[in-house]
Parts: sequence; structure tokens; C-alpha cells
Amino acid sequence: MSAVHEHPVQLRWGDSDAYGHVNHARVLGLLEDARLALVDPSSGAGIILARLEVDYLRQVHYRVSEHLMVSTRITRLGRSSIGMRQELTQDGEVALRADMVLVSFDYAADAASPLTEQQRAHWSQWLVE
Repeated sequence: MSAVHEHPVQLRWGDSDAYGHVNHARVLGLLEDARLALVDPSSGAGIILARLEVDYLRQVHYRVSEHLMVSTRITRLGRSSIGMRQELTQDGEVALRADMVLVSFDYAADAASPLTEQQRAHWSQWLVE
């Protein structure tokens, strides 16, 4: 099954600067909100962000009560890692594209841990084939 996970996000007034566009670092918090909406809390394992590459394609503008959309796809499932792509859309156009690697993490051992079958099944819902 291959699907896109869509998560609406809302900017805050304090996210923008004097020119009315949103600070580049603030939009990363929106991506994080969308990532956290995907995590399966029943799996028992932690997921950490190991790598993040961002392309800022156009300005994001703050508008009162406007919701933006974060679309998320899983691009790869490794032994202990998950490749992910997220896009933030405003006005029907992609404003930001981010590619990242998430890692299944055992906090007690302070080390990466293999993805369980339950985790693989969960993340496979959004795997691009």
C-alpha cells in the first residue's frame, strides 16, 4: 500500500518577521509536528531524527487562521532506519521540501535498534513504491 500522510498545520503570528514571511527555522517545527503525528506510540521503541536536508523553494507567509499542509512519504525502510520526505504546501505550491533519516533508537542501550515487524508494518503505510 502506498499513501501520502497529510497533516494540516497552522502558523503562529510570532513565526513571521517584519517582512511577513516565516523564519526558515520555524517551519521545521511544523514538519516535526507532522512527523510526530505519524509515530505509533504502541511500538515501544523510540524514533530519533538522524539527518535532515531542506530545500526552501519559496517564501512562506503568515496569514491569520490559514492552515498549511505537510505531506509525508516514506522513501526507504532499512534495518534500523527510515527514509522520509516531507513537503510543506501553501497556496497549492510546495514551499519547502525536506528529506530525512529517522532511526529506531533504544534509549536504554543508547544505540540504534532494528525495526520490529510491527514498526515496519506501521511505516509501510506511507512507503513510496
